[in-house]
Amino acid sequence: MTSLESAQLDAICAQWPGVSTALKWEVDLVYNVAGKMFAVYCTLGVERGRVSFKVDADRFFELAEQPGFMPAPYMARAFWITLTEPERLAPGELEAFLRRSYELVVDKLPPKARRELGGPAS
Repeated sequence: MTSLESAQLDAICAQWPGVSTALKWEVDLVYNVAGKMFAVYCTLGVERGRVSFKVDADRFFELAEQPGFMPAPYMARAFWITLTEPERLAPGELEAFLRRSYELVVDKLPPKARRELGGPAS
């Protein structure tokens, strides 16, 4: 993977329950589940092609130190990371990161919202 395109993210994320997208802040394609962000893709400018997503707290510091990653601007305090060099990822890694981000967000939803997505309510 050299340059990340929104179509790649769509192909990965669109199949998951409750996923929607919206263009926010004029340049960012935001992936939501039940109205909560789990990934943000920059569509324009010098940061075009970068994607940010939530990670587990214990992985955040590890990833922030690796080449090709950085703490996500404005969202690092919530354990979001930005992938700056997608070509550094092995096949399947991006999907695994995005899926985990989705799961982290779903896990924080109220029981009713989780039920509506077809998952456990507890």
